[in-house]
Amino acid sequence: MFIAILIVAVVLLLLLAGGAVVWFVSRQKSARRSQAPVRQSTPSPAPALAFRWGYIMLPVLVLLLSVIITVYFYPRLPDAVAYRFTMDGSADRWLGRGVVTTALLLPQFILTLLAAVLTWGATRLGGRFQQSGRPGIKLESVLVLMGNMVALPQIILGFALLDIFSYNLYRIHLLPLWVFALIVMVLGGIVLGVLFSRLMLRAWGSQR
Repeated sequence: MFIAILIVAVVLLLLLAGGAVVWFVSRQKSARRSQAPVRQSTPSPAPALAFRWGYIMLPVLVLLLSVIITVYFYPRLPDAVAYRFTMDGSADRWLGRGVVTTALLLPQFILTLLAAVLTWGATRLGGRFQQSGRPGIKLESVLVLMGNMVALPQIILGFALLDIFSYNLYRIHLLPLWVFALIVMVLGGIVLGVLFSRLMLRAWGSQR
């Protein structure tokens, strides 16, 4: 349930970020139309904005690391794997190792794919209305922020995967999942807030 709520929250955040990108691009287009002088000849279209792996670098790295961890530990796991634990850390429920591993890896694949599709779609849309010769928010910076924030729930899923492997093989819990999730979300929220504030201040300064 916790993982499902986390995924839904991130999807909503991505949709909001995508809407913000569309709003930003439309606003830049309107501003350019209102300020551009009348030309006799038809201006050449702006070149398309290229998709860059840097837009989804963190999701891809977390996904690859989770796959590497799975490849290393999976053959050593018992057939029945404890995946749910009580407050004192003891096992509460068990499932097949394939089911548990799939349940924790599949959402990471979906989130990485979703980040790639949204950022790629934003580059196609943004490339049509690129702003030239005017300082302000760069669309690339918005895409980097939008794509890489998917890594936050992926880090939590990856930690849950590693903690399950650690308990079933060595009877050791690395850290309570809710504590780790709280740390990641707080630190991630601070970083995202700082980056978003810098983008907004840059946009505000360019309009003065």
